[in-house]
Amino acid sequence: MKALLLADTHLHAGQGQKLTALLGDRLRVAAAILHAGDITDASVLADLSPFAPVHAVLGNNDRGIALPERRVVELAGCQVAMVHDSGVGAGRSARLRRWFPDADVVVFGHSHLPWHETNVREDGHVQHHVNPGSATQRRRATRCTVAWLELLAGRVVSVEHDPVG
Repeated sequence: MKALLLADTHLHAGQGQKLTALLGDRLRVAAAILHAGDITDASVLADLSPFAPVHAVLGNNDRGIALPERRVVELAGCQVAMVHDSGVGAGRSARLRRWFPDADVVVFGHSHLPWHETNVREDGHVQHHVNPGSATQRRRATRCTVAWLELLAGRVVSVEHDPVG
């Protein structure tokens, strides 16, 4: 299964269709959509939901949206955890492992910077840490991005960043 990873879209009411147009055919490929916060308006999630099941967490700029700050969903036999702000870069890998010890993937946002690293526990369990970047506001990143997470039968097949626009 392929999951489309988003974060930090920062869109207001009535702007969700701007995002769906920007994402285009990506939405037809996605079996699930994960949004790591800073959605800004719940209508954006409603505009994404006709394409695939949407899982999201609350970001620091989200107001009046009923979402958890952290969550874990099971996709294709994998535990995929989500949080908006992973904290400062120093110690991030250990911190995410501590917050979500058994997750196969942790998706986070906040910085708008695309990121992928792995953390290997002593018993060999590999955990992927992924920030998809932002599809709408690149800020310090060189370009706007989303990420793809491919999962199959309880394992992570690939993680890829995909430039947008």
